[in-house]
Amino acid sequence: MNRQILMLYTGGTIGMAPSNGGYVPAGDFGRRLTRHLGHRASEMPAFDVLELDRLIDSANLSPTHWPTLAQALVERWDRYDGFVVLHGTDTLSYTAGALAYMLKGCDKPVILTGAQIPLERTRTDALDNLMTALSLAADPGLAEVCVYFGGKLIRGTRARKLKTSELDAFDSPNFPLLGRTGIDFQLRHELLLPPSEPRFQLPDFQPDSVVALTLFPGIPATMVSAALALPSLQGLILHTYGSGNAPDANTGLIEALDQAIRRGVTVVNVSQCLHGLVAQKAYASGAALDRIGVIPGSDLTPEAAFTKLHFLLATGHRGTALREAFQSPLCGDSTALT
Repeated sequence: MNRQILMLYTGGTIGMAPSNGGYVPAGDFGRRLTRHLGHRASEMPAFDVLELDRLIDSANLSPTHWPTLAQALVERWDRYDGFVVLHGTDTLSYTAGALAYMLKGCDKPVILTGAQIPLERTRTDALDNLMTALSLAADPGLAEVCVYFGGKLIRGTRARKLKTSELDAFDSPNFPLLGRTGIDFQLRHELLLPPSEPRFQLPDFQPDSVVALTLFPGIPATMVSAALALPSLQGLILHTYGSGNAPDANTGLIEALDQAIRRGVTVVNVSQCLHGLVAQKAYASGAALDRIGVIPGSDLTPEAAFTKLHFLLATGHRGTALREAFQSPLCGDSTALT
């Protein structure tokens, strides 16, 4: 039986067209795609194209867009066997994480993909990415949110864009790939999340409730204080050095973090390094963060940490419940800390 796939076109490079000001999202994607697929369309799973009313250049993405995308899928969940989300590459990893958390326990594949070169260009990578994503979305053995790009299948909560000018733009720094394409597609079934009962939650996200701050040598404590003084702030992702270290000699910075945590702001520690876990107690400079209640982020990617904290706050988690939920692996996003 032929499986039916929904393709959600949100914008991004894959469907862009040139303008006087550079490439911009362009509509009528379904018709354009059919023209480019030609006779190959008969070899693909059957699919419908749903196009957002307002297409997004993903550099303009906001957390307010996440539930809109999820709602488009959830409203049609029972009518399709799988889903492909076409998205700009700049913030695709953030959307993959957000969808994974909102669609917890999904029992069908949701595959995000895009392109480095627009569909209308001669050397486009769009068709290869899109056709394989369609095939994956029709695979009954997949039941999670994934990113497919440049020959790699990546868990949605583990994906990062690491390259700006190569076609294999995405990778999975701290977890094996779920699959690779060559002559055949090699799927790592032993790594896949098992199907479960869908527990969808589509909360309203507050864009200014979470901020991210990257440490650098000589960072002024006043900069950290200013970020923490934002009136609507509930969470801070701190991008630290190495295994989770911060300049503990900068007493003003540590004090600003301490005061914010005392008044209820959640501060999370993720490393600027691509590989490895946060070991917050390994060095004195990291232990200072541990003493004031900063939450170690294990091997979460910055994108997963950002979307996970947003999701937990938006679903009402606070205090100890938030700390425990953040440190527990969710949707295969991290390695459990013991």
